[in-house]
Amino acid sequence: MPLDVLFLVLFGAALHATWNAIVKAGTDKSLDAAMVALGAGAVGLVFLPFVPLPKPEAWPFIFVSAFLQFAYFQLVAGAYRAGDIGLVYPLMRGTAPLLVAMTSGVVLGEHLTTTAMIGVLVISAGVLTLAFESRHGGRRAILLALANAIVIATYTFVDGAGARASGNAVSYTLWMALLPPVLLFSWAIYRRGTTTVWTHVRRNWARGLFGGAGSIASYGLALWAMTKAPVATVAALRETAILFALLISVFILKETASIWRYVAGAVIACGVLVLKLA
Repeated sequence: MPLDVLFLVLFGAALHATWNAIVKAGTDKSLDAAMVALGAGAVGLVFLPFVPLPKPEAWPFIFVSAFLQFAYFQLVAGAYRAGDIGLVYPLMRGTAPLLVAMTSGVVLGEHLTTTAMIGVLVISAGVLTLAFESRHGGRRAILLALANAIVIATYTFVDGAGARASGNAVSYTLWMALLPPVLLFSWAIYRRGTTTVWTHVRRNWARGLFGGAGSIASYGLALWAMTKAPVATVAALRETAILFALLISVFILKETASIWRYVAGAVIACGVLVLKLA
């Protein structure tokens, strides 16, 4: 993998872990997740005039992705209500690249090199190391995290193909970010009422904007990388965000981490080195 692609995906991973920490630290996980989506959409609107429209064949991918993103944010909120970010985030994000690697040959016709496959498997092994800690997390949190891994793998394929079809990965990312907040806030208003939602937006708009900027930048970098390298490889490398999430959970959120989280982090880091050689 080219060095510039590797470093940009790693930077995007750090941004991804940061916005997830914002949701986890918030007082209302569902509305905070919606706020991040809204912030991403707002950032997207600012830059839309400066990019070309996606090609017509990319629009079906954009609409399908919007509904998958809606499901993703709902599951993110549910998982963070049920468990620690240090456990939920690795399971949620780290299982997805293994699913992508196992099915990318069938779905996209991409077959990884032996070295790349080893890198993906090493990263996934680091994630599965966290199974030794599962007794410290609720069953509901684990199930929600694994369900979201399936959603993540699905939208990875959809957006990887969509970004390539669009002719411009940045344009695809910006347009893709517009519909999810509409769906999320429509659902929130239906379930919670306009007053509750508006009060939360008014009090937390800055956090949402900051988190949304990190979210869209992180995903835009990943989609750009998917036009330069195999989707499964990028998906695995992006999950190094787990390392950043571990640091945030321990040093900022003050969550307790067992030895297994540190072992998992070391194994994942080794997987990144292997992917660099691919």
